[in-house]
Amino acid sequence: MDTLNSSIEPAVTWFVGAAYGGGTDSQVARFLAEGIWENGYDDKLLDLVRSMRPGERIAIKSAYTRKHGLPFDNRGRSVSVMAIKAVGTITENPGDGKRVKVSWTSLDTVREWYFYTNRTTVWRVQPDNWASAALISFAFDGEPQDLDRFRNAPFWRERYGTVSPTAQRFQWTEFFEAVAERLLMYAADRTPLIEGIQDIATRVPGLGYMQDRFPDGTAGPLRDICPFTAMGTFNRSMTDANRRMIAGELANLLGVAVAVPPSFEGIPVLNNQRSWFFSYADTREPGDIDKLWDVFVAANSLVDEDEPGKRVAFMHAYDEALEVRGIAWNLSTGLYWAHPWDFATLDSQSRNYIGNRLGMTIIENGHRGPPKGQSYLGLLDDLRLRFGEDDYPVHSFPDLSLESWKFKNPVDDPAETGANVDEIVPDQSAVRAVFEIPPAAAPLAPYTASDIVNDGCFLEYGEIDRLIERLRTKKNLVLQGPPGTGKTWLARRLAFALIGQKDPNNVRAVQFHPNLSYEDFVRGWRPTGEGKLSLADGVFMEAIRAASKEPAETFVVVIEEINRGNPAQIFGELLTLLEAGKRTPSEALELSYPDPDGIRRSVHIPENLYVIGTMNIADRSLALVDLALRRRFAFANLEPRLGPVWRDWVIGERGLDPDLVADIEHRITELNDQIGADARLGAQFRLGHSYVTPAHRLEPGNTREWFHQVVETEIGPLLDEYWFDTPDEARRARTRLLLNW
Repeated sequence: MDTLNSSIEPAVTWFVGAAYGGGTDSQVARFLAEGIWENGYDDKLLDLVRSMRPGERIAIKSAYTRKHGLPFDNRGRSVSVMAIKAVGTITENPGDGKRVKVSWTSLDTVREWYFYTNRTTVWRVQPDNWASAALISFAFDGEPQDLDRFRNAPFWRERYGTVSPTAQRFQWTEFFEAVAERLLMYAADRTPLIEGIQDIATRVPGLGYMQDRFPDGTAGPLRDICPFTAMGTFNRSMTDANRRMIAGELANLLGVAVAVPPSFEGIPVLNNQRSWFFSYADTREPGDIDKLWDVFVAANSLVDEDEPGKRVAFMHAYDEALEVRGIAWNLSTGLYWAHPWDFATLDSQSRNYIGNRLGMTIIENGHRGPPKGQSYLGLLDDLRLRFGEDDYPVHSFPDLSLESWKFKNPVDDPAETGANVDEIVPDQSAVRAVFEIPPAAAPLAPYTASDIVNDGCFLEYGEIDRLIERLRTKKNLVLQGPPGTGKTWLARRLAFALIGQKDPNNVRAVQFHPNLSYEDFVRGWRPTGEGKLSLADGVFMEAIRAASKEPAETFVVVIEEINRGNPAQIFGELLTLLEAGKRTPSEALELSYPDPDGIRRSVHIPENLYVIGTMNIADRSLALVDLALRRRFAFANLEPRLGPVWRDWVIGERGLDPDLVADIEHRITELNDQIGADARLGAQFRLGHSYVTPAHRLEPGNTREWFHQVVETEIGPLLDEYWFDTPDEARRARTRLLLNW
């Protein structure tokens, strides 16, 4: 039995549910009265509960969604909400997996937290990312939630961010979700639905394919329909005008109030010759359409509440639906149509992008078959974890779908381009929904130094141009400077300007850290799904191969925190080949490991591959940069850039109060002067302009609150670290920043 014997504040916190009986029987009052928290399951979560330790903090939460009465503009969309009802500290764990003893503190009022929520009964949270750290501070320290930061974070900004309506992408998703919600009414009785669609077909061209073939050899109107085929009526290969016309008619039939979208970006469409998700009646199993409705309903239930029982129900319904003849990979696309923010489409382009661009493995079932329900949900969970990362190539499932069609490594999957495959007999007796490639994306616009300035860079145009030219001639460039000077931000844009267009497919990003090795970065052994090891290329070798295949294009590898790892060990023999004068086949060297086929082939770094590194010169934990690395890179210093350009930008583009901007600049400048004059610190520890440059536009009147939160949650903790040996000095500096504010 573990008991409380330490006063050290632990890193692990727990957010737990307190409702039994399917969420209707709240145990909060009993838990507080008895000083316990109890697991409501006899056969689930036992190991997780056993892992709870005395001294760890715990909060009772309740998660749900809400559409009205929110403290921000949610654009009429449902928002994930998590109510914090009580907080406490675990005092004892008997180790039975059922309960822990807790010293509870009841709250006068329930506090609501938005966006970053979890509906599982037990949620283990550590402050290993900004969102988790903010949640912990909110729940246990009473700090307010920075709603603007969350709503403008990558995963949420398309739906809730403070971007103008004209800049919003994927506006079609609201309409698709509304159609799916109304279709639920027909799950038990589809007759009115199919009759309504047949009626639409008499008035609108493009729906003549709703003719079935019956076991007695006769043909006639389709008598039943699945929800995915219903949504497919306006997701076929046709003009946007026709799609909008059919979508409007279906919306009227269903009673959908949301307007038909003006565009349909990021949506796979059906091949007009195979526009059903099930086969003709003469080959269809009696329960096939019911199975498709079952998974449709289960998906909706899971989206409403992601809890273990509903996950199991969805996995079962999903696996049953996979048995429908010809459905295969198309099931995921139907789910994506219905819930585009919650399910990924696994059409061939998306699978190619997930595997070759995102580096994730899709666990196939049998011979090239779609994953089972458990593997599919696991893939979704893995993707969601990465969507929140600022530097991840995509930030949502619609984003992933759209980018997959732009990806330069297309596949030719006959099962999804209309060619005959084993599952499709020549006479099309098993009609199958297959997907065509949407029209090619428009060519990317040119990207130059002027665009970097327009994006919000506070360097002069000439300075940016010189950086690009230095990168072009030296091949390798490190941007170094104090924290918050925009090194990573600028590195990516320099890469785009060097390429000549904002093409993420030609830019690879990696962060160095003490545990990164040659095997991770260049080539090494990796475990396979069969429990074996195989040789696999790392990020840098993949970039070398891509650049070698396309010598007319420019490729860039961005290395964040290049001094956090051991560059000589990570690059290995390729460190020598980084030199601009050694970018030729005659300088090629053999790697430490052979190619995956066992043959040792010499490798050189091609002329069209460039490297940009970033380096925080204020990090006292890092050693000096290896001299061999210094000789192969050009180094550029970035300084804090407050001044007229910064003031104009934050007022015009980020909505800061013009009457307060000069005051903010003055306060930060005074602080930087103090830091620079301190012999224990110096100029390299000054605060960069990024600290006082909002990532997104502020709501009117929010400047004071925003600056207060920046000081309390970002600048203040940094000052505590700077003056760790003189905490009074850090406290005085923080006080001066907010004096009379």
